[in-house]
Amino acid sequence: METFELLKQLTEAPGPTGNEGGAAAVIESLWRPFVDEIVVDRVGSLLGIKRGAGPADRPRPSILLAAHMDELGLMVSRIVEHDGNGFLRVTELGGVDRRHLLGQTAIVHGTRPLTGVLGGLPDSYLSEKERDKAYSYENLVLDVGLPIDEVRRLVSIGDFVTFRQSLRKLQNGRVAGKALDNRASVTAVTICLEHLQQRRHTWDVIAVATSQEEETFLGAYTSAYAQRPDAAIAIDVTHAKGPGTNDSELMELGSGPVLDIGANVHPGLYGALRDAANALEMKIGTGVHAAGSGTDAYALQVARDGIPTGVLSIPLRYMHTMVETVDMGDVERVGRLLAEMVARLDDNFLGNIREELMRPEISIKNGRGRSVSSVSEDDGA
Repeated sequence: METFELLKQLTEAPGPTGNEGGAAAVIESLWRPFVDEIVVDRVGSLLGIKRGAGPADRPRPSILLAAHMDELGLMVSRIVEHDGNGFLRVTELGGVDRRHLLGQTAIVHGTRPLTGVLGGLPDSYLSEKERDKAYSYENLVLDVGLPIDEVRRLVSIGDFVTFRQSLRKLQNGRVAGKALDNRASVTAVTICLEHLQQRRHTWDVIAVATSQEEETFLGAYTSAYAQRPDAAIAIDVTHAKGPGTNDSELMELGSGPVLDIGANVHPGLYGALRDAANALEMKIGTGVHAAGSGTDAYALQVARDGIPTGVLSIPLRYMHTMVETVDMGDVERVGRLLAEMVARLDDNFLGNIREELMRPEISIKNGRGRSVSSVSEDDGA
């Protein structure tokens, strides 16, 4: 399947935080031809397990690839009446940027799906202090066009709401739509699994479409605890350069994968991804985080007695909006890079990265061959 069609299927499937079933059903159909086993766990994460070619007479090491499948959405908080018409008040689910809500088309997942529009009073009707500002949830209503009795029959408090937004092709291989955070990464994992059909790998691969990353990292915590992999990679999106961004370290769309280094990343996993990129002669960027990465890696690395974890990201513009934008080439490159890294894993990998941690000098180089951090005993660190 072409990358655009994969992205389209995945982004348009409903699956807000805590209600990922619609997305999981699509992912299951896409992954089933590429894995040996599919499991849906008790908190809604979907796991596809592809067994490696290592010896069957002893446990094979495994790597977990985590890409969260939940998207931003809304939740019905109240049903209100005006002149016999029913309107819905909503609250956020997963960190929606509410500056973008007014005028959006949405779907209420009640007794049956109901299409509605997010409206509010015109600026001239608002108090002076509220004008020219983002609408609050108290000033927004979701209007499904039905009388109050029908609304009360079809909708309940707590029903979830998704945005009705198709994936659209832009120029130069770019696409825009909802839920590219993080269905773009689910697409990349799908491409990885497809590439691994043609590659020998000795480690087992546990691909996980995790639930509830946007709120709790729940799916990452539970899947890492249950599967106890020997290594893990969180695949997510990261901010890309665009109008108004002045961070020189941000990557351009189309410039390739971003490898994170920081508190949530094991240097050995960073190095393995970097070496795989070098083997593919693939350009990469380096993302630096001093504390938490804001990804599933935060939960993966602390499962049980600790899991060496890496973070691999796809550059994305307009994060947490309904017009998130990525370059399809970046999605494909991340899929190829994951497959290359998995195929290179061998029996010595864990021992080698353990030895690296004990070296008196640590030097991490990014894809351009420039040192981004260097610590030695002579530095007094």
